[in-house]
Formats: sequence, structure tokens, C-alpha cells
Amino acid sequence: MIVLIDYGVGNLYSVAKAVAFVGGDVKISSSAEDIQRADKIILPGVGAFGDCMKNLAATGLIPTIKQEISSGKPLLGICVGLQILFAGSEESPCVDGLKIFSGQVKRINAGDLKIPHMGWNSVKFGNSKLFAGLSGEPYFYFVHSYHACPADKNIIAATTTYGEDVTAAIEHGNIFATQFHPEKSGDVGLHVLKNFLDA
Repeated sequence: MIVLIDYGVGNLYSVAKAVAFVGGDVKISSSAEDIQRADKIILPGVGAFGDCMKNLAATGLIPTIKQEISSGKPLLGICVGLQILFAGSEESPCVDGLKIFSGQVKRINAGDLKIPHMGWNSVKFGNSKLFAGLSGEPYFYFVHSYHACPADKNIIAATTTYGEDVTAAIEHGNIFATQFHPEKSGDVGLHVLKNFLDA
């Protein structure tokens, strides 16, 4: 079972539909017991970093999520669900993230380009389970103004360019996350979700 964590933010039904389409037995839940029973978990996120952390804290699920991650259970973060894996964000300076990874989330230095970054951008990736079976620099759909700047650059699985190099995905052990929205990215997005199911 794949549990899609419901904490009041995120495009839950679109993500659930996409995961089901690629063969996942998916359940939307805010239950700690469901998260513990799940084979894999998905952490979505839409909106501001601080609001996401406030909502997540209010559920009481943070200790459960951290325990399941540390136990080795695969997790996929999506959009702000990637960002809150880090220590903090310039968007909400007084709010702590989950601190799974060291590093900060910073506003994109986009130059003359419009912020937020909305639309399709090509993504460069290396040897990554998330992008296995894809080639070239496929396009994925982004909606964001901030991106993660990990202290350990080795966890960056993919980048895109929008005024500067922007973190598009991270991957480390059992933890996967995308800044883009795979559920809005057509066939390549579905391919990434299937790779997570198979990881």
C-alpha cells in the first residue's frame, strides 16, 4: 500500500489518480497507523513552506514520518514536500523544516525571468532510480519560487535551469523527492512515479 499523507495541503487527488494509474494501491490518509503499515509513503506540498510545516505539525505526524524514514521506508516528496525535508527556508525564516537533510531552501535567482517559475522545463539527471529508463533532457511541469540548496550536493538527482541551476530532484537511500509535479507532467511524470513504486 502507498499512503499519500493528507495534512491539508497538496494536490492529493491528482497525485493519487496518477499513482493508481501506474499500478499503485494508494490510500489518502492522515493516520499514523496507516503510515506505519504502508509499504511506501508520499509527502505532497503546495503553498508556503511555513504553512506546510504548521499544518504538518498540527497533525502530530512528524515523529511518525521521521521514524518511518529512518526505518528505511521509501518516501517520495513532491514540490514543497521536497523543500520541507530540509532545515529551513528563506520563505519562512523562523520555521524549522523536518531537518532530514542539511541545507536551506532559497529563492530562485532568476534574473529577469518571472517568479514564480511556472511551466515546463527540461531536466538534466544522472544515474538515478527516479529517472531510470528516461533519456535526454525531458520536460517536467514546475510551479515554484524557491528551491533546495543541499549542504551535500551528492543528493541532487536532477537539475533544471531557470536563471540559475535549480534543484529539480533529490535522491538519497530510501528518500526521493521532486520539485516538479510528476502528476502534472504527462507520460514522463508517470514514468517517474512508476520508478518510485519499483524502487
